[in-house]
Amino acid sequence: MSLRVAALLLASASLFAASPSAAAPENRCGWIQNPTPGNNWLDDRDGTWIITTQGMDDEPLGMENFPDISAGDYVAVNGNYGYTCGCVKAETEKNTDPALSVKGKITAIYGVKLLPLKTCLADRNLPKPE
Repeated sequence: MSLRVAALLLASASLFAASPSAAAPENRCGWIQNPTPGNNWLDDRDGTWIITTQGMDDEPLGMENFPDISAGDYVAVNGNYGYTCGCVKAETEKNTDPALSVKGKITAIYGVKLLPLKTCLADRNLPKPE
C-alpha cells in the first residue's frame, strides 16, 4: 500500500469520527482516483476529497450515482485500478483538523460526469494524479 493511500485511510478515520454539518451541493472537478479496492477520492484545485476508504462503515449517500470510472477515458496504474478526469456534484464536509492532509470528505453524490483526460491535464490548478 502506498504511503498516500495509508495517509488517506488515517485521515478518513479521523474525519468520520467527528464530522461537522454538510454544505449545500457543489460541483467539484478534477482527478477521480481509485488506486486500490474500496479507496476513491477526488483531487481538485482545493485539495483531496475522500469519497470512500477501504473498511469504511458508511459511504456517501447516492453512491449508486458513482459510475465505473474505467468505462471512459481512463489510466490504469494498479491492475484494474487507476484514475480519470471528471466532475462530481456532491455535498462535502470540510476538514477542520490542520494535522490532516485532506481537504475533507464527500458525504452525498448527486451525479458524476466523466471528462476526457485532456481536460484535467490542461488545468494548471490541479495536482498531478498518482
